[in-house]
Amino acid sequence: MHTKGSTECCCSFEDYNQTTEWLLSRTRHRPKIAVVCGSGLGLLADGVTNKEIFPYADIPNFPVSTVPGHEGCLVFGILKGKSCVFMQGRFHLYEGYSLCKVTFPVRIFKLLGVETLIVTNASGGLCPDFKVGDIMLIKDHINLPGFAGQHPLCGPNDERFGIRFPCMSDAYSKDLRKLALDISHELDYTNFVREGVYCMVSGPNFETIAEARMLQVLGCDSVGMSTVPEVTVAKHCGLRVFGLSLITNKVSLDYSSEEKVNHEEVLEISKMRAEHVQMMLNTLIARSDQLDEGINVN
Repeated sequence: MHTKGSTECCCSFEDYNQTTEWLLSRTRHRPKIAVVCGSGLGLLADGVTNKEIFPYADIPNFPVSTVPGHEGCLVFGILKGKSCVFMQGRFHLYEGYSLCKVTFPVRIFKLLGVETLIVTNASGGLCPDFKVGDIMLIKDHINLPGFAGQHPLCGPNDERFGIRFPCMSDAYSKDLRKLALDISHELDYTNFVREGVYCMVSGPNFETIAEARMLQVLGCDSVGMSTVPEVTVAKHCGLRVFGLSLITNKVSLDYSSEEKVNHEEVLEISKMRAEHVQMMLNTLIARSDQLDEGINVN
């Protein structure tokens, strides 16, 4: 039985094994690429053929999504000739889950044989050059909850997944990012594709003006409430990571502004730009085998 909102860190290696074996016994697919679909971006899995769909609620030990715009299914199948698994909906710290639960699927992917993790999210733009609807390729991140001790790698380290002190200076694959930039030129997306630094805050409230100004001073180009825990655990597991953030609103930096951000607006912008994100990722996945040599390096 699933317990929503539990903050107890109860993920044992036996839990990971049980979930992995359950999935392997029910799907014929052996994915090499996993995609985490952010808010309103579940349709990224629409192009998958030979689909096998598993609701989170049916999967042993899996958390369940509680946020609108996160459907709550694992979708296995073939995309552009590649075996993939899509998470239609992720988990968040603000839902009350421990970070070991938030990142539980990433370690399952590792045990399934996944080698590349693609993460997507919706975020607020801090960079003055960004516009609503821009697609930001994540080149680095700032883990604010981690500064306060909310970190997915805290606690005993399991060497079966990775080392105690993983390096995060190369968390996001430079090769995949370069490929994505090349693809954006070919698709004529260059007027709305950017690169930048993503900052995670815990949420669920949107940022105050003072907080947003601080984040801008720190060098953050966008801010959201997810992604960093999954990337951290993926890097710890030796997975190659590509990150993409859809700018769904401009974060308010002006006390005289009357604009108020809301989750419905975030979902609307995600829907508007989803086809462009889908085309970019489909092409990236189709060409990912160009980079398969040296899978655990930049």
